[in-house]
Amino acid sequence: MGDHFLPARGLLFDNDGVLVDSEVSVVRSWTRWAMENDLDPVEVMLAVPGRRAADTVALFLGADAVPAAVAHITRLELEDVGSTTAVPGVLELVPQLDGVPWAVVTSGVRDLAGARLTAAGVPLPEVLVTAEDVTAGKPHPEPYLTGASRLGLPPTDLVVLEDSPSGVAAGLAAGCAVLGIGELALDTAATAVVRDLTGVRWTGTGLLLPAATLLRG
Repeated sequence: MGDHFLPARGLLFDNDGVLVDSEVSVVRSWTRWAMENDLDPVEVMLAVPGRRAADTVALFLGADAVPAAVAHITRLELEDVGSTTAVPGVLELVPQLDGVPWAVVTSGVRDLAGARLTAAGVPLPEVLVTAEDVTAGKPHPEPYLTGASRLGLPPTDLVVLEDSPSGVAAGLAAGCAVLGIGELALDTAATAVVRDLTGVRWTGTGLLLPAATLLRG
């Protein structure tokens, strides 16, 4: 399998698992929250990836308890933000995007998304779409349609970079090509899948995916 090219005029990045590795913090914070609420941490963690905190919490608690629970889990995650690191290849790819329309589209809340990007040393984009900006979270296409609208580009001109099945589904439903990140994305309909962003390069007309990190082209 050789190098692979995905044409694009702009990029829409998910945050956790794509730009930043926050898994240690996520597991620690949500496990603590689950135990405080007499819930099974394993069951809770299975529900977390790709969902807004409010949508995850709503699976386990009554509607009246959701706002306070979201505020609490956000505090736990903000307190643990220092363990966040950049995903391999990110700190080399993002500087290539000077002048390129790109945005971060995350299920996380704005304060947490910004804190994790900063902790990982990833420059903040001009366009950041967060949980507060949409009424329907992933896998609904609204987050990525919002990102495309704010960049002023049609979804067909954009590549979404995603690691979770719900995020991949959201990007495809929005009409974008989707680059899956990590082995979990192999079980999705992502357009192509890479191990991480090591060696991935912006050519001016799209993303060049090196064979060394390509899992599926």
